[in-house]
Amino acid sequence: MKIHSVAIAAVILSVTSIAEACFAETYPSKPIRLIVPSGAGGAPDVRARWLAEKLRAGLGQPIIVENKPGASSILGTLTVTQSRPDGYTILLSHQGIMALNPHLHANLPYDPFKDLMPVSRLVVSPMILVVHPDVPARSVADLVRLAKEKPGQLNFGSPGVGTPPHMAGELFKRSAHIDVNNVAYRSTPSLLIDLIGGRLTYAFDSLASVLPHIRGGTLRPLAVTSPKRVASLPDVPTVAETIPGFEYWSWMGICVPAGTPKAIVMRLNQELNRILGTQEARDWFAEQGGEPIVETPEEFDAYIRKEHAYWGKVIRETGMKIE
Repeated sequence: MKIHSVAIAAVILSVTSIAEACFAETYPSKPIRLIVPSGAGGAPDVRARWLAEKLRAGLGQPIIVENKPGASSILGTLTVTQSRPDGYTILLSHQGIMALNPHLHANLPYDPFKDLMPVSRLVVSPMILVVHPDVPARSVADLVRLAKEKPGQLNFGSPGVGTPPHMAGELFKRSAHIDVNNVAYRSTPSLLIDLIGGRLTYAFDSLASVLPHIRGGTLRPLAVTSPKRVASLPDVPTVAETIPGFEYWSWMGICVPAGTPKAIVMRLNQELNRILGTQEARDWFAEQGGEPIVETPEEFDAYIRKEHAYWGKVIRETGMKIE
């Protein structure tokens, strides 16, 4: 009986493997949905649309970008975790989804390790601290001084509590020992409307989102969060030049629903690595201060787990929590 059971299990495994391999050979045979868990116009959206065009050329099928903002990227993430694991619904994941939300939300409706499978990281990039031109601060030191002169009166914006820009702002608040308030928005574009309109003091965001406003003179850059200055804005200092040791990197990647056949995961990974390994990708991301990443699903998984552990420690130490 025991041998019989083992034989049945072996047959089932073999049939499943053959079915997955056959399915992967014809993949993709229809359009793929790329879910962006934030609003149109922000850095995730800009990068998703650039990537969608490159993937379309390589995979031979349209990549349809769908923006699903809300609830610290949870709504868009659930769209993916609740979809069929067939490679036709993929997620533009990021630090907030995989490493921050699990420690900030007491009843998070998804598990980043049980409900999602890593495909590949896309990019790591610093953020930039920007203020409205009327704010009397032309440096990080000026902004810190202003905050200490007006405790509890300055506001910084973020596209949702627990998002990378929010965490960068909280780390800055902690490192500079200032008392400021976070104003959470549904999306980056709505945040930028208020920042440009003078209703916010400052914000941390990606270069991809704010570079046009910097060049247009509607926002003033104060500093970048990388250890070194970025090539696209060589005259903008780092936060660390004023607050030694300050460093913040955000990242984005592609994940799929748990249970997606390994062959499909590898097909997507192969195509992403082909795109991200080009000089065009290096130049495009460098303009935003970012660096494209070429890696395996296993390497991305290890990176997520490292980030998850690191931010868990930081969040516990700061006492941050979302009810």
